[in-house]
Amino acid sequence: VATLLMSGFNYENVRRNQLLETLGFPTPKAMSTGTTIVGLTFKDGVILAADTRATEGPIVADKNCEKLHFLADNIYAAGAGTAADTEAITELISSQLTLHSFASDRDPRVVTAVTLLKRRLFEYRGHIGAALIVAGVDATGTSLYTIYPHGSTDSLPMVTMGSGSLAAMAMFETEFKPNMTKEEAMALAAKAVTAGITNDLGSGSNVDMVVITKEGREGPLRSYQTPVSRMEHPLDYHFPKGRTAVLKSEFVPVLKRKDIVVSEVETTSAAGGDAMDIS
Repeated sequence: VATLLMSGFNYENVRRNQLLETLGFPTPKAMSTGTTIVGLTFKDGVILAADTRATEGPIVADKNCEKLHFLADNIYAAGAGTAADTEAITELISSQLTLHSFASDRDPRVVTAVTLLKRRLFEYRGHIGAALIVAGVDATGTSLYTIYPHGSTDSLPMVTMGSGSLAAMAMFETEFKPNMTKEEAMALAAKAVTAGITNDLGSGSNVDMVVITKEGREGPLRSYQTPVSRMEHPLDYHFPKGRTAVLKSEFVPVLKRKDIVVSEVETTSAAGGDAMDIS
């Protein structure tokens, strides 16, 4: 019998989770992610910057992850959240922007990229874990947007996202000013990401940056800065042999161990020769 699929939200897992909770299992939770990404406008264009640490819960999965994603020659996106989701959705929208550019015979506008991204994210109701900062320069001028995983957007002259966003925004609110030079803006962007790296365990390693102006794009500048570098420990931990006392030493042949089963395997040649000893 064919059943009609009704549209709308599905809450089947609510009862399942309640049952698992009564049986003593922990309630399923989303994996926590960590990142510091920032964007700011200056006199001649816009800058995106990000750290390079990718985490898997409490584990540092990648020390040099690339979080600045290509959308078009004049548009870039910085991604926070699930690394695979940010990579996949930016690649998808980048291909759509390329087709759009071929069809219209002109460079894509930033608002076009933002519209394609927000529609795709809203379609999945936040299940694509991608929080994005989209920046670029087009025929209308400089644009800087934030896009949240549920599809909502903001347009501001300075933005931060990720687990280190509060520390980064503190630097922006203290030192940001309109019509900064490129050098001032690059220094402030690096300073904001560094604040996230030093104050947030989910952010770390290096500072990546991309600068977009009317004249073109500079970057992505990989490892533009390395705020926290690994230091050699001043002490030498080489201990002489015999330094630690041996309390007991015992040698047990493998064949006499009861916890290991050793089976005898004999291989006889096809010509009926002697068996090969493989012990």
